[in-house]
Amino acid sequence: MNRTTIAIIALFALAVGLYWQVQVKRDNQVSHAQSVLAPDFVADNLRSVEYNEQGNINSRVTAEHMEHYNSTNKTFFTKPVYLVYPSNGQAQWQLVADKGILDKNSGHVVLENHVIIKAINADEPIQSLTTDYLELDLNTMIMSSDSVIHVLGNHFTIEGKGLYADLNAQTVKLTSQVKGQYEPQ
Repeated sequence: MNRTTIAIIALFALAVGLYWQVQVKRDNQVSHAQSVLAPDFVADNLRSVEYNEQGNINSRVTAEHMEHYNSTNKTFFTKPVYLVYPSNGQAQWQLVADKGILDKNSGHVVLENHVIIKAINADEPIQSLTTDYLELDLNTMIMSSDSVIHVLGNHFTIEGKGLYADLNAQTVKLTSQVKGQYEPQ
């Protein structure tokens, strides 16, 4: 073999080696990105119960679909239904939405799109609240929102912007732009 042939073979081997190294790095990046984006576990038709430190039920959740990511400790729900149990231990409100996110680190639930909060007891003065966005702190049982809120009660309707509700104290406050209508029996 002459020097030209050896040089061509060496350049070809170097090109193949560099190409192989680039492909290995690209495959590693793709598999790392897929592992970061892939949920650690998935459930369909989920039913779950969460307990507080005293051993009492804190909340129940059902959902059509759930994905949990250990890296962020967040759980994403499709069509979640939450039953929340304030400090007295009885479920009083059912929260329904199209989407939900639970952050296990903070104990916060974010509900989005067609959020409906329904009273379980028909004797409650407030029967339902609807909005497009709601946050719930499962530790303090405080609900809040900066969105428009529609309240339907026994013989009245109220609309306002912003919500602060303490489920343990059983108080609900619309924070601004409140309009109401009372309908006598």
